[in-house]
Amino acid sequence: MESLIFLIALVVLTLAVIAAGVKTVPQGYQWTVERFGRYRTTLLPGLNLIVPFIDAIGRKINVQETVLEIPSQSVITKDNASVTVDGIVFYQVLQAAKAAYEVQNLQGAVENMALTNIRTAIGALDLDETLSKRDEINDRLLHVLDAATQPWGVKITRVELKDISPPANVVASMAMQLTAERERRAAILTAEGIKQAAILKAEGEKQSQILAAEGRLVAANRDAEARERLANAEAEATRAVSKAVEDGSVQALNYFVAQKYVDALNQLGHSPNVRLMLMPMEMSSVVGAIAGIAELTKGAVTGEAK
Repeated sequence: MESLIFLIALVVLTLAVIAAGVKTVPQGYQWTVERFGRYRTTLLPGLNLIVPFIDAIGRKINVQETVLEIPSQSVITKDNASVTVDGIVFYQVLQAAKAAYEVQNLQGAVENMALTNIRTAIGALDLDETLSKRDEINDRLLHVLDAATQPWGVKITRVELKDISPPANVVASMAMQLTAERERRAAILTAEGIKQAAILKAEGEKQSQILAAEGRLVAANRDAEARERLANAEAEATRAVSKAVEDGSVQALNYFVAQKYVDALNQLGHSPNVRLMLMPMEMSSVVGAIAGIAELTKGAVTGEAK
């Protein structure tokens, strides 16, 4: 009986020793080991062995990348505008021992440091710069927080400002400013369109006048050429008649006079203002002129035959 009790006690003691000496660390965590209250080593994920009843598990540190919500706070910008800002910080523990023993309440420390540096970064900028330079603010906060948390074995991987909310009166003023700016741009575009239309119209009128002047010039040149040719023809006809008269043929002169007479009557007859035309009573002169023309033609034909 005593041997059975001793065996049971031995089994229980063995199990207790095994439970105290064998530790299984889950993935994504690192456990610190303390010996008599002092840090000794760090257990990595998996099966680990420690000295039973002498070593003890100290802190269980999550080494995964952690998202920390930064609560909203009211911040005064450089131009004394009040804005409400919140954000998020991504960090990861690289050295579990430092994160466990170099700082108390790691998340609280990172949160308060982020709040302080957000106020500092935005306080150095105007409201317009705060709203338009969010990437620069994020980058500045990242470098400052990362440098400040290095002694804690922590790496700040990313800092983002989620929302920057100006006061309601500032938002209304910005909306009015945006409307005015859009109206100004529309007025400028309208004025530019009117200007371009006027320029194009003036250019068109200029080209039209130039083409019309060129057309008048060409027409005038053609009229001058026609008058010159007509004058040359008249001169040539006059020389021919004069030559004929010199040769003793008066019929050529009669032909010339009769032709002019007939042309004048033709023009009078075709005039649009003529409703009634009175012929001279001495029609015998016209008949005689026509007879002279016939005689001149006959003589010319006879001369050609000879």
